[in-house]
Amino acid sequence: MKIKSLKLFPVLALLLAAQTLSAALKTGDTFPDLSGFKLEGKLPAELKGKIVIVDFWASWCGPCKESFPAMNELQKKYADKGVVIIGVNEDEEVSDMKDFLKDNPASFTIVRDAGQKLVAVAGIATMPGSFMLDADGKVKYAHTGFHGAETSKQYEQEIESLLKK
Repeated sequence: MKIKSLKLFPVLALLLAAQTLSAALKTGDTFPDLSGFKLEGKLPAELKGKIVIVDFWASWCGPCKESFPAMNELQKKYADKGVVIIGVNEDEEVSDMKDFLKDNPASFTIVRDAGQKLVAVAGIATMPGSFMLDADGKVKYAHTGFHGAETSKQYEQEIESLLKK
């Protein structure tokens, strides 16, 4: 009997992995309510009716350092048009996040997901990872990694397309 149950283990592992992957947020999904995740930091008072970029990052992430100037620029350019950027840090130690922010200041909202519950629900496998939400809170675009000017241009095009709706 034990031998049979051991043979099932790889099958169960595959099923659990597939379930985890399918649980990741994808285009068309409604993004979860951020207030339900006990994030550390102050969230914007109102997100309904706004285009929101939720950007997941960590202090140890090299591409995250590159993405911060781009996010700051997007915040500056589009804030008055109803675009909100929320950086979600996943560092275990708050000091790691604070040290990163000293060298890479953010003009956008920063919160910390110390328990990585939102990170798990979102299915973030690569840093940075981000979602662009429309005014109804639905995921319209998802990004994995940051590729310099190419990614910045893509963000701008996506924002502009959502502003036209």
